[in-house]
Amino acid sequence: MEEKLKRLHEEAHKSLAEARTMDELNEIRVRILGKKGELTQILRGMGGLSSEERPRIGQVANEVRDAIEGELAVRTAGLKELLKEQKLREEGIDITLPGTPVLRGRKHPLTIVREEIQDIFLGLGFSIAEGPEVETDYYNFEALNLPKDHPARDMQDTFFISPETLLRTHTSPVQVRTMEKTAPELPVKIIVPGKVYRRDDDATHSPMFNQVEGLAVDRRITFSDLKGTLDLFARLMFGMKTRTRFRPSFFPFTEPSAEVDISCVICGGDGCRVCSHTGWLEILGSGMVHPRVLEVSGYNSEEVTGFAFGMGVERITMLKYGIDDMRLLFDNDLRFLQQF
Repeated sequence: MEEKLKRLHEEAHKSLAEARTMDELNEIRVRILGKKGELTQILRGMGGLSSEERPRIGQVANEVRDAIEGELAVRTAGLKELLKEQKLREEGIDITLPGTPVLRGRKHPLTIVREEIQDIFLGLGFSIAEGPEVETDYYNFEALNLPKDHPARDMQDTFFISPETLLRTHTSPVQVRTMEKTAPELPVKIIVPGKVYRRDDDATHSPMFNQVEGLAVDRRITFSDLKGTLDLFARLMFGMKTRTRFRPSFFPFTEPSAEVDISCVICGGDGCRVCSHTGWLEILGSGMVHPRVLEVSGYNSEEVTGFAFGMGVERITMLKYGIDDMRLLFDNDLRFLQQF
């Protein structure tokens, strides 16, 4: 029996050395050390041994069991490490390869330009005011000297929700709302950025677009203050060499009124296709606040004056970056947006 135990140990040692997988090691463990294993079968024959041989054979059997279990543990640990190294080699990452780029968001060009406009006027002492996009007919038209059936309303054909409620066509209603709240206190210096809505849809117009309007009300404000403010804005926005031109125009809520042009951002005023060879590009409308608008808002038009202006953020953005189709600003095309 002692010889059987020694042979079993030798066979187990050889089998463990040749095993290459965890499954093979498990098979060896079950075949030798399991409940029906070879070692168990040998030990069952100890009942036929004499009382003198039984302790000695039992000790040898325990030594063989311990030796096999020890070798099995060592071989198992070694094989696990070997398999781990093999897996790492097969699944290893080549750190010399360039990494996968992470797509990062960035500001939309409209946001960039709107914030730049805001920063310029905040630096000139203006504050930012906001108001509702769903507006009443009174604030959107009547309080701005546009009574019902006035032909000038046709310029701002819009989306009506009810006969007296509509999506605002400009941010000017916020000017009236602000003056109502502050009258008779002075001065009033605000800009009003926000979305507005009109029934337009082509390469240069959108049914929804962004405006920034401005208002300054105080004693002794003149048209020269308006010209100086907008001339400085144009130079800060488009470059210090930019020139401005004021052309007479008509807006019901200002008198006198003027369209403001800048020297062409492409040709510098020499004349090109972008400016239709005139050397000028229109950027905004402006004027002195109409006395009736001041009176409706709670100010005495004999004592105070003011100026107002309004610009489309999309138009300023298109001129600043040379964009020829407004719809590009709303297409969510990453190829376009990644340029800014």
